[in-house]
Amino acid sequence: MIGPLNGCRVLELTHIMAGPTCGMMLADMGADVIKVEKPTGDDTRRLTPPDINGESAAFLMMNRNKRGLALDLKQDSARDALKTLLKDADVVIENFRGGTMERLGLGYETLKEENPGIIFVSISGFGRTGPYASRGGFDLIAQGMSGLMTITGEGPGRPPVKVGAPLSDITAGIIAAMAVSAAYAHKLKTGQGQKVDTSLFEAAITHTYWQSAIAFATGETPHPLGSAHPLSAPYQSFQTSDGWINLGAANQRNWEKLVHCIGAPELNEDPRFNSNHNRMHNLPALEEELNKVFRQRTTEDWLATLEEAGVPAGPVLTINEMLRDPQVIAREMIVETEHPVAGPTKALGLPVKFSETPGGVEMPAPLLGQHSVEILAEGGYDRAAIDAMIASGAVIVTDPPA
Repeated sequence: MIGPLNGCRVLELTHIMAGPTCGMMLADMGADVIKVEKPTGDDTRRLTPPDINGESAAFLMMNRNKRGLALDLKQDSARDALKTLLKDADVVIENFRGGTMERLGLGYETLKEENPGIIFVSISGFGRTGPYASRGGFDLIAQGMSGLMTITGEGPGRPPVKVGAPLSDITAGIIAAMAVSAAYAHKLKTGQGQKVDTSLFEAAITHTYWQSAIAFATGETPHPLGSAHPLSAPYQSFQTSDGWINLGAANQRNWEKLVHCIGAPELNEDPRFNSNHNRMHNLPALEEELNKVFRQRTTEDWLATLEEAGVPAGPVLTINEMLRDPQVIAREMIVETEHPVAGPTKALGLPVKFSETPGGVEMPAPLLGQHSVEILAEGGYDRAAIDAMIASGAVIVTDPPA
């Protein structure tokens, strides 16, 4: 595999979700990502069940394609080893509490003295500046403070609802990977590194573009609409005789196609529904009329009819149904690696395809400290020095089973 970031070396000092997502994205695009863990490992290693032969499924998912180095950064020799490795690194990613890297002697100002080209990536709850800079952050907190939990759910007056996936964690990791790619391009042109700073809070806020536009324009507070869209209709889920479909007849042309293919052209003559403005103003009535129609036939039947008419629509799948979908398989969004303990394990693939530098998934997630010896050797340490650090507990090594 030679991805577009081939030749870029990344040291990932992160845990759980946002930082590992960033490292995973970079690794899938060809970067050499070294996951640096504490002696007890990333906390995700203990997020069980589920596990596969004792290995955390969550850790396996987020850390494929990475090499593993385990260090006790409370020991001087371990910190010195990390500093040595950082002298030649392109990127370091951290998601510690504010000030931790500085206390370890690994802050950006210190590192760039030895390595002016270092790209120093901080992912935190709220960012490294501002009145909330010292606060810790979690996905749930970011979703609540961003407004997302007041626009998610079945409707106004109901309890707040979190998006099912850890949206701010994953998005913060993707945004950080995007920023690393941009900073790395700048470094290749100028030799100059820089500090990159993003947060779960800002990542969650980016998902409110439409609702923030409404608030800016009207001063009104948007509220949850179930599966409906805040600006166009019909664009939501409808119940069939045996399940649910999502319908995207969100412009006038698709609306007119829809009413004809479902055998209800009179809806387009109804003054409540003859324009997007009127459909949005009368959304509950529109939902009632369309649900009457869609409940008469099966999901499969309706999807065939809508596809033939050119109306955008799709089924509402469970996660397991999605994982079996032929388009998911064709796009290589399901990949398999051979883990030394867990055995054959499946993971999600790279969600972008490159024609010349394809990237992809080749290695399973590492055992704790699986590559410690080879990584330190690459950093210039001889075997005697490495063995001394192993003996002191500064370096942890786990060898794959024979």
